[in-house]
Amino acid sequence: MACSVQNVTFNQDRSLFSVSTNDGLKVFSAEPLLQKCCVDGIGSIGKTAMLNCTNLLAIISGENNPRFSNNVVQIWDDRTKSFVMKYVFPEKVLNVKMSEDKIFMVFKTKVYVYTFPNNSQLLFQVDTSANPLGLCQFCPTLTKHLLVVLGQVIGSLQLIHLPKVGINKSRCPSTIRAHKTGLACMTINDQGTIIATASKKGTLIRLFDTQKHQKIAELRRGSGQALIHCINFNKDSSLLCAVSDTGTVHIFAIKDVILNYHSAFAVVGIVVPFQQYTSSLWSFCNFAVSSDSCCVCAFGSKQSVIAVCADGTFHKYVFTTRGACVREGYGVFLKLGDKKDF
Repeated sequence: MACSVQNVTFNQDRSLFSVSTNDGLKVFSAEPLLQKCCVDGIGSIGKTAMLNCTNLLAIISGENNPRFSNNVVQIWDDRTKSFVMKYVFPEKVLNVKMSEDKIFMVFKTKVYVYTFPNNSQLLFQVDTSANPLGLCQFCPTLTKHLLVVLGQVIGSLQLIHLPKVGINKSRCPSTIRAHKTGLACMTINDQGTIIATASKKGTLIRLFDTQKHQKIAELRRGSGQALIHCINFNKDSSLLCAVSDTGTVHIFAIKDVILNYHSAFAVVGIVVPFQQYTSSLWSFCNFAVSSDSCCVCAFGSKQSVIAVCADGTFHKYVFTTRGACVREGYGVFLKLGDKKDF
């Protein structure tokens, strides 16, 4: 059977990406592009989550040729080359996230939070609106551990500061009404201060302050509907990249917003019927990678963006703040062999 990619996911610092296939999983470093780990013969894998750059990976079974049920999350230890933990649930698991001391299981209308990895036990669960994409984000910083899940109202978010939460302790999540329609993508910056969201319409990306719960910017991907697959900030949150099913990666300036393009109507101060359309910020740089498969994107070293696509291709583009963009690297990662384990 040919190796078919089911899902691609970056680790927390975007230095590694995992590839879930119909016969196992692979882990690659992004800079340089090298295969770091290969686990074959464990059946179709739907999702893989990495714990930073450690040897632990959380695995959810895929739909084709599965070796275990999709209501099970297995923990793989690449040092011992074996499964070392297992979580079993009464329903299908849609996504899984890990931190140094917690693991998050995402279902259609709820999220479970467990201690991890030692003496793992359920801390609490959060009820959400319908979440078929398994959206969930977590930001561990020195000052806060912020969990973001869907709210109980469509288009809204719940923000939970986890240090204040323990077993049987009460919770009072903060709520942000992000969009009128359901969400398709969201992410948190490394500092835990900004959340970026996109609705299923995919024309806008909205940024929200996690302390004040207010919208701080609105970025326009385009005028036509699209499904945004991935959004990521750079390390100092001065830039943001996003990629959709149109196969185009957009780069926005978050701090120096004057770098972004603005509508000509907004620049001259003309009020038009579509004022919201003209007042949002357009990306100062973009490049095309693939319109035939799902892609994820993240910032690389210096001024570069990396895009990894489900068709097995890897792209690296360097850019300038004036919008110039040149491809610096390209590869077919599925053809790479092992170079080094974790």
